[in-house]
This record gives sequence, C-alpha cells and structure tokens, in this order.
Amino acid sequence: MAAKPVNITCAQANPTVGDIKGNARIMLDIWNKHDKASDLVLFPELFLCGYPPEDLVLNSAFISALEQEVIEICKQSKSFQSAALIPTIWRVNDVITNAALLVEAGQIRHIFYKHKLPNNNVFDEPRTFSPGPLPLPYNFRGHSLGIMICEDIWHLEVPMHLKENGAEILIVINGSPFHIHQQNERYNVTQPAVTQTGLDLIYLNMTGGQDDLVFDGRSFIMHKDGEIIHESPAFEEDIFSVTVGHSAKASNTIHLSVIAMPQAEAIHLSNPLKSPPIKQDQGSDYVKYLPDPMELIYKALITGVRDYVHKNGFKDVLLGLSGGIDSALTAAIAVDALGSDYVKCYLLPSEFTSTESNQDAEKCARALNISYETIPISGIMNAFESTIPVLKGIAHENTQSRIRGSILMAKSNMSGAMLLTTGNKSEVAVGYCTLYGDMNGGFNPLKDVYKTDVYKLARWRNEQTPVIPERIITKAPTAELRANQKDEDSLPPYDLLDDILRLLIDYDDIDWSTATQELQDMRAKCLKHPQDVEKIARLLKLNEYKRYQAAPGTRISARGFGRDRRYPLTNHFVNKIEKP
Repeated sequence: MAAKPVNITCAQANPTVGDIKGNARIMLDIWNKHDKASDLVLFPELFLCGYPPEDLVLNSAFISALEQEVIEICKQSKSFQSAALIPTIWRVNDVITNAALLVEAGQIRHIFYKHKLPNNNVFDEPRTFSPGPLPLPYNFRGHSLGIMICEDIWHLEVPMHLKENGAEILIVINGSPFHIHQQNERYNVTQPAVTQTGLDLIYLNMTGGQDDLVFDGRSFIMHKDGEIIHESPAFEEDIFSVTVGHSAKASNTIHLSVIAMPQAEAIHLSNPLKSPPIKQDQGSDYVKYLPDPMELIYKALITGVRDYVHKNGFKDVLLGLSGGIDSALTAAIAVDALGSDYVKCYLLPSEFTSTESNQDAEKCARALNISYETIPISGIMNAFESTIPVLKGIAHENTQSRIRGSILMAKSNMSGAMLLTTGNKSEVAVGYCTLYGDMNGGFNPLKDVYKTDVYKLARWRNEQTPVIPERIITKAPTAELRANQKDEDSLPPYDLLDDILRLLIDYDDIDWSTATQELQDMRAKCLKHPQDVEKIARLLKLNEYKRYQAAPGTRISARGFGRDRRYPLTNHFVNKIEKP
C-alpha cells in the first residue's frame, strides 16, 4: 500500500548570526504553529547559528552553545507531531561540519551533512568546515527524500547520486546571498538537476541582511520538467507548504498552498511600490512576478540598511544631505528601510556650495518628511586656513570633507544614531572620496552601486512617488569643494568610467572567447579611450588602502569590494583590459 502524502512546510525566514536562542525561538514558533498541519518543517542553511558564521565556527564556546540549544529544541519539541530540519554547525568527534538535524519526537533521527564546500566569491567554507559524505536519501514516513545543503545542488553528481539511490524528490536548503544575476544562476543550476534526475525540487532560501550580504529568499518549487511552479517573494519572510504524495500516474506529485505568516517582516516603502508586471501561465495557478532589476536592487539596499541597523542595536540613522544625487538616494533608502521618524539629515554648506544645492537638499528632506538642520562650515574652515596659511589644492578640498565628517560623527556620538556614508561604487573604486571625511560612517548603502545605476535607481524610486527633486537627477555631478568644480574635471564621463570599471572589476577573469556580444561591445568602446583606461586602472590599484578602511555596504553585484575581491594593499600590478 502506498504511503500517505506528507506535508512539508518551508520557512523562508531571517536569522541573526550569533543569536542562537533568538533563532531557535523563531524555529520553534514556526514549527509549533504549523505542527498539526505539517509532517516536516524546513529552515534555511545554518539557521540556528545564522549565516555566514565565519570564524565563529572556530570558537569552541560557540559550538558548545549550539549543542546545548539543540538539546533544548529537542526537549521543547518532544510532544510535536511533526518533525523539523534544524540546520546548524555540528561537531562529530571534533570534526566540524555544516549540517542539518532531523528532529522528531524530541530525538535527532538523522544528520544530513553538506558534501560540497564552496571556496569562491564570498565563500571560504573549507577554511572552517570539513565536508560530509555524499548524501543518501532518507526514508521519511514512507517517502524517500533527497535532502541537500546549498552548494550540493551546484554539483550534478550529488542529485544524481540521490536519484540513483532511490530519492523521490530533491530538497535543498540554502544560505544563498543576493546579487542581481543570482536567481538566473540558481535556475541554470537546478534545471539540469531536475531534468536529468526526473525529480521535482524544493529550493528553500533565507532572507534578510548580514553585514554586507543580503539574502533575497525567492524560494521556489521546480517541476521535474524544469518549470517553476511556485516562487516566494523577494526580500520578504514567507511560509509555503508542499504536499508530496504518490499517484497512479506518477511516482510523485507536488501540490502547493501558500500559508500566511503574521510575523513576516515584509518590506514596506514609505510610499508603496507600484504593482509589478504579472504573467499568468496558461493552464497553471502559478502567477509569475517579473520584477524590474532596479526594484530588486532597491529592495536589496533597503534590506541591507534595515537589518544592519536593527541587528546592531540601532534605531536611528543620520547623514549629510548635500543636494547631490548620492546623498538624496541614500536618504530615500534610509526612509524606506526605517521610516522617516528615524532618519535625520544635516546640510553642511561651505563657500563653494551653490544656492541651488541647498534648495535641492531642503526640498528632498521635505519630500521625504525627515527633519534636517543646516550647519555652515565656513567659520571652521576659516580657522583651519588661519592655522595652516598654505592650505590649498587637494588638502584644502579634503579639509572641507573632513570637517563635515567630524561634525556628522559628533552628531552620531551625541544622539546614538548610526551615520550613513553615501559614496557610490564608482567613487570608491577610484578613490574619489576622502578618508576620515565623507567616508566616515557605520554603513554605506551605495558601496556596490555604480554611479550610472545610482541615476537609474533614483528615477525608478521617483516613478513610485517623487521624493528626489528632478534637478538633483539632471544637474552635472559635483563635489563643490572648489569654485566651478565638476566630477568630469577629474574623471571620464560616468557612462565610460563605469564601463571601464566593470571590465576591470566585475569581468577581470572573463574568457573573452566565450564573452557575450554586449561585453565585447563594451570592451571595444573602452579601448577607444586607452588613456582613460590606463588612468582608471592606476587609480583602482592606488586606492585599495581607502577601501580597506571603508564602511561596509550592501553587496548587489557578483564582485563587490571586500569578500569578493581581495587585492593586496602593497601591489605593483596594474590591471588590464585585454585587447582582441
């Protein structure tokens, strides 16, 4: 007789690294709430400790605390009817593994180990974990479940091994961080796994922010023919259930129902988003949402700010509002992440600040409904000029920036609010920013956003509700640190600069023989400006020391500064763009 169908509840939730008891409470609350309707409750990778735990893995007290919490989870769940997969670091004979414990009736029934450990981009798991064996299917209430942990699905041998050993369905729990192309990469990896095994797939991912990483959720169910039949929302907590059962026509079938989650921390902009484009598949109940890339990036940025601020114990933020596009967009992101009551701005004009910039900054603050204060810096600058009579040139410009940075840090110290810094990726790349000046701050929302994308994001945000004055978007960018200064006095036009930087940073390891036509066209465009390429490559190298001292910021690309790109400070090699 065929086994009864099993109901699997999937929790796309948001843990906090190191908050072992808090993460356990989230799991137990969800598990308890869905106990009677579920057979098995799933959580994302390493949920109990939070992901990524980095060198906490090497802390024996941390491992002991996890082990004690697992004992407590077993005690508290002893009367539950359902089982749960508890993802955690697990120590076996002094070997540390990335694991998931199947807990049922207060007992650990089985341990699943991560077999493939990633060692690329933001990952260096072989440094802290030992790999487990190739996973085998687990017979759960009459059904053979092929359970994997994150990286395992990226290696076809793992799902094939599960299929060969009798798995009826593939399940993968993930701590997969966001970048703008990541969901397509997930599809490209999982589609061969399902089509070659002939098995349906449950892909569960976490959501929320952790330092410079953000996790977008977007968990999905993929049918064995490669079609997506369910996808959870991006950057929101979500719970959905899956019924797996036998039928006369097929070895297994999947039925979906979405369950509301009252405690979900959905992201709500201060001015609501327009509804995204919707595509209804013919013959399917699944509705596909096709978000604009700028919408995804914007949600990533507000997730990064919200979770970095809140998880580090802050409520409020402040920033300098200059009348330029970077600070205006940062202010909008902060308001959408935290609420207008928790954001304050300071206007810090000098003798070089135009009337228009002051007007634009004030108009932006009013549109965002945030409080602001004007503190002129001319008097302080006069004192510096009196103390250092030969102060001129770049030293004079940087002193203005450092005065502003000192004022903002003083305001941060006095109020307890976190200071947000506002430099974009283009500026951070070439050092068009002042150490101990406008780089001051606890977090930088735009750190991984090129200047050309800053403009796109500002326009996208204004399409929802206009909060950034149009003149801020259309006027020539300037630091206003000297008379008649424009950014393009020192740098190529931003459309050319950003293409050069993308080739030097994002695509420095590309195989040009297989490059897309778009990338080849970008290269051809840049190589028409060899002097600009040489200058930008040199600036990129020279300013590594600034980036080492910069605030963290949300990663939205596959090559963000920091985890993805670890270049030495002392380095005589200047990067090149390969010629055809």
